[in-house]
Amino acid sequence: MLDLHNLHHYRENNRIEAKQALGGLPESIWETYSAFANTDGGIILLGVEELPDKSLHALDLLDPQWLIEDFLTILNDPLRVSANILTQQDIQVHQIDGKQIISICVPPAPPRLRPIYLDSDLWRGAYRRCGEGDYRLSREEIEAMIAERG
Repeated sequence: MLDLHNLHHYRENNRIEAKQALGGLPESIWETYSAFANTDGGIILLGVEELPDKSLHALDLLDPQWLIEDFLTILNDPLRVSANILTQQDIQVHQIDGKQIISICVPPAPPRLRPIYLDSDLWRGAYRRCGEGDYRLSREEIEAMIAERG
């Protein structure tokens, strides 16, 4: 787990993604969820911005509980996301320097559920994480994950 009180020491990478989320859930959160689930897992930080020097900085979410409820509503909709692999403990609100942020710890999906995909579209809605980015899985990568299901 990250030491969120030293947030400024971290950078976005293959296991950390920061999203401001001041106007609600960003649409790109779902690609990141899919990408982390289909690779090695990772942490999505809501209420965090990446500064020009690439360091991370806490903002202040006005209503984190509303964001969490919105996130869970969409996550549990099988027309939007193929599987919810999170537990209650994976989503937490933190106070950092008097500011509220949310951490969402996305574990790697078990092979029987891979690939995790979006919008009921296995072939265009599955992603992987590489460096700081989320990239659509190729047909070959999807077929390999399906073969691993056994």
